[in-house]
Amino acid sequence: MFVDSHCHINFPELAQNIDQVRASMLTNEVGHALCVSVTLDKFPEVLALAEQYPNIYASVGVHPDYEDIQEPTVAELVSLADNPRVVAIGETGLDYFRLTGDLNWQRERFRTHIRAARATGKPLIIHTRNAAEDTLRIMQEEGAAEVGGVMHCFTESWEVAQGAIEMGFYISFSGIVTFKNAVALKEVAQKVPLASMLIETDSPYLAPIPFRGKTNQPAYVRHVAEEIARLRDIPLQQVMDATTSNFFSLFKHAQPCN
Repeated sequence: MFVDSHCHINFPELAQNIDQVRASMLTNEVGHALCVSVTLDKFPEVLALAEQYPNIYASVGVHPDYEDIQEPTVAELVSLADNPRVVAIGETGLDYFRLTGDLNWQRERFRTHIRAARATGKPLIIHTRNAAEDTLRIMQEEGAAEVGGVMHCFTESWEVAQGAIEMGFYISFSGIVTFKNAVALKEVAQKVPLASMLIETDSPYLAPIPFRGKTNQPAYVRHVAEEIARLRDIPLQQVMDATTSNFFSLFKHAQPCN
């Protein structure tokens, strides 16, 4: 079975069709999915899905794109993460693409999440866009390597991937790797060791080829795996086995379902 290591199935596009979403997962051999929190006010929706379905897991965190929103504290994140269905802290990180100006609040929020992850022992889900240097620097300064995590929806260079891997982080590829113009990313996907790789959809966004432009869903993570297998000229089963094993090695609080 495949695992979708990052999705947002609490978003309305998918939540209103959750039975169909789960049926499509089964049809496409996607056995588990991690539903990722982006704001604290919507965290109860994320947790409810994880508590209702044993093959769905939850994270808790506030996305760096959200300005002027309830700012999490370390204590609050630690408290919300004190639930067996919550397996990670995030998504968190830095995004200098969507927002400009003084973004020190974003960097402080990132530090808060890393400190919460260290306090809980649960790994980080990191988003970085146009901010790789600061992202890696703050990870180093705050001791993110103590808990590890994943660089989700990775679109950076091989050098950035290496820096994250050296800190014990996994590199997760989304449907972007299937896009024809993602030449540099395809090269990174050929270089990242299978032992350091995860796959994801980031659904409902970034649907892979042949569904580009449509609503994405966890079932489509299979197409990400197929592209990686093609790029590396290895059997699809090898990608499935490696990324699924990696998921449960990283997210130790996630118990696999039979």
